[in-house]
Amino acid sequence: MSRIRANGIEIEYEDIGPRDGMPFLLIMGFGSQMTSWPREFREGLADAGLRVITFDNRDVGLTQKWDGVFPDIKAVQDALKEGRKPDVPYTLTDMASDAAALLDELDIASAHIAGASMGGMIAQLVALDHPAKARSLISIFSTTSDPSLPRSTPEAQAALMTPAPATDRASVIAHSLKGRRAYASTRFPFDEARLSELAGASYDRSFYPQGSLRQWSAVMTSPPRTERLKKLHIPTLVLHGTADTLIPCAAGRHTAQCIPGAEYHEIEGWGHDLPLGVLPELFGFILPFVARVEEMREDGFATPVASGCCGVAAG
Repeated sequence: MSRIRANGIEIEYEDIGPRDGMPFLLIMGFGSQMTSWPREFREGLADAGLRVITFDNRDVGLTQKWDGVFPDIKAVQDALKEGRKPDVPYTLTDMASDAAALLDELDIASAHIAGASMGGMIAQLVALDHPAKARSLISIFSTTSDPSLPRSTPEAQAALMTPAPATDRASVIAHSLKGRRAYASTRFPFDEARLSELAGASYDRSFYPQGSLRQWSAVMTSPPRTERLKKLHIPTLVLHGTADTLIPCAAGRHTAQCIPGAEYHEIEGWGHDLPLGVLPELFGFILPFVARVEEMREDGFATPVASGCCGVAAG
């Protein structure tokens, strides 16, 4: 792993796979470090010939922190209700600029931009705000943030937002496992040993719960992307699971419906997680999609994408 300065901040990143491979940027979700992407997933993409770049979002992992800045969540909510600009340290737009600037600093003109959950929201904003950087958009169990969409179940929401009862390593790991069960896949086994090991590694690498508060304020204050996505003309793949209780699959369908020509796939029994059992299906959708995008580009057909060219179809 390496550290680089981009968009005025220090960003921790990893760059694997062939240097002449097609760049593929992975953006992780709320409160999660880049190591939350399964190693098997990152290496599988690299083994397929992609140059895979992952990084810690601001305020998590080893990327720059906003120590001591604590947004007043109630004041933020009140400002949003009253149509005023909330006082927050940064927004998802700033986080999208981090991703685009990272590519610039790595001398990468454009990449396939993939994000999960909050990372999918950021990936959408990379495509919208920095279109030259995005060869394609891959939105993984994410959302347009449209207020009409179904909400998380109370159990999933509590699992995401409730802090650990104590900050020692064992308590944090136990709390992580309990939370993950609330939005885990139903079709794939819950691998407690593997997830305990990952939670412990994350704790050892960087236990920093205060960053989640600022990331949450960024999510809260970033407006829905519904109308902007309707004008987005870029090859898009949307993946979601039927068992997702944190961001219900209706959000994935809505994302695909908004983006002209988007390709949509629902995976039965997949939750808001990345169990090893789902990886073959993810590879089965992502790798052919990337290949098709590159073939279109070679034929001189990059953007805009003709409506319906890829098809919005559940699979």
